[in-house]
Amino acid sequence: MLNRRHLRVKALQVLYSYQQSEVKEILPFEKALLQSVDKVHEMYFWLLSLLIEVADYSIIDADERANKHLPSQDDLNASVKLQNNLFISSLKQNSEYLAALKKYKISWNFDPEVSKSIFISLKNSAEYASFNSLQVHTIQSDKDIIKYIFKKLILKSPGIEQIFEEKFINWPVDKEVLQALVAKTFKNFASENPEDNKLAQVCPNWDEDRPFMLDLFKKVVAFESEYQEMIAQKTKNWDSERIAVMDTLLMRMAITELIHFSSIPVKVTMNEYIEIAKEFSTPKSNSFINGILDKILADLKASGKVRKSGRGLME
Repeated sequence: MLNRRHLRVKALQVLYSYQQSEVKEILPFEKALLQSVDKVHEMYFWLLSLLIEVADYSIIDADERANKHLPSQDDLNASVKLQNNLFISSLKQNSEYLAALKKYKISWNFDPEVSKSIFISLKNSAEYASFNSLQVHTIQSDKDIIKYIFKKLILKSPGIEQIFEEKFINWPVDKEVLQALVAKTFKNFASENPEDNKLAQVCPNWDEDRPFMLDLFKKVVAFESEYQEMIAQKTKNWDSERIAVMDTLLMRMAITELIHFSSIPVKVTMNEYIEIAKEFSTPKSNSFINGILDKILADLKASGKVRKSGRGLME
């Protein structure tokens, strides 16, 4: 699921695009920010649909084997149990999933070899043989083989990795979130009654997270000059051209949170941007940002600009 750190990263990415753009109309960038979250939804449903594609390929495989010129007994009795897998059947009946297929126009017809290649790898595995040997199927036993397909075959397929990278620019950043969403889906699907099984929520607290993300973005833009001057005052001994754009954006975001988001503890804000810097900026950025923000925070506290609404939030 997308947490506040993920949303801060998405705001950072759009702020970077805004910074590099000659067009300074904010509305298209707000739209891009919301679309970046919606793309996580879309990727989630593409992954779920791929699980169904692989399961359904068992029918195609069985037909091809049965129609060989000289089919063996094994060919004539090829298993199609996977197509009737309880998890897959439940997913196929999920109204939210079906609506998403239409909304995002999801279809793997552009590359039929994808599901075929995954199924061929699956067909030769001990896990698939074990699944087909089961006499009694439960939702748990049927989830086990789907988990194997997802974790050991789909996520480790260079071909699928390439497809998602080409279709979704933020796939490398969002991949970990998507793995968690699919894992949550496996956990949620615990009933053999499809109506009881619910999909994972990409943003469980979207009513609060949406305004947080948009407000953060808009205020960083609105107070650019003022907060840039704060940073400049604390980096006089640094060549401004050597300060990474990403570092400057992260510090402006942190200052924005410290001043304008009264319910977020100071410590949380400081830690979040230092951690984001480790992943998205230069190797020494986190210590640089930490040092500059500490000085700015001291000034903000002294001038009474940091106001937090709960006990312990100033620490």
